Amino acid sequence: MPINITPWKTLQSELVFEHKWYTLRRDHVELPNGHVLDDYFVSVRPNVVLIFPLTTDNEVLFVRQYKHAAAEILLELPGGVVDAHETEHLQAAARELVEETGYAGDLELLSEVIDNPTKDTNRIYFYLARNAHHVAEQHLDPTENIEVVRVPLAEIEGMVLRGAIKVSGSVALCLLALRTLGR
Repeated sequence: MPINITPWKTLQSELVFEHKWYTLRRDHVELPNGHVLDDYFVSVRPNVVLIFPLTTDNEVLFVRQYKHAAAEILLELPGGVVDAHETEHLQAAARELVEETGYAGDLELLSEVIDNPTKDTNRIYFYLARNAHHVAEQHLDPTENIEVVRVPLAEIEGMVLRGAIKVSGSVALCLLALRTLGR
């Protein structure tokens, strides 16, 4: 028998910490059973775009970079936050692709996902960029040191399965893009 699932009621919200890179909110909520929590913490995060760029010679562009929280150099798909002034995530995907790789392509939205719905407010927009081609030099932030890595499309699934690609969003988008491409 299905259970009647009801959203929690927000009684009050307060910003606990606000910085340009991170915002933490404390919600006071009432659960459907009447129980009140006065310390439910939520990370208020901007939306994100992630791109699977496929070149005309069937290579996928990855970025290899150090990620401090994981303390590892990781291979992942290019992407980043949707800036506050950007009204369309498609615009952010095009910008991030050029900034991180120097490439542009024909962008197609594959999916909108939620990475951590328990604690984060943001959504991730997964894009496939067909016909990716070089248009500019990378335009990196001072905190970025990114190597662009070209990987043959035929090797992607194996890399995911053996853990060579292990960032969750990149894993999911790789498998979704492969499915979309009939691979």
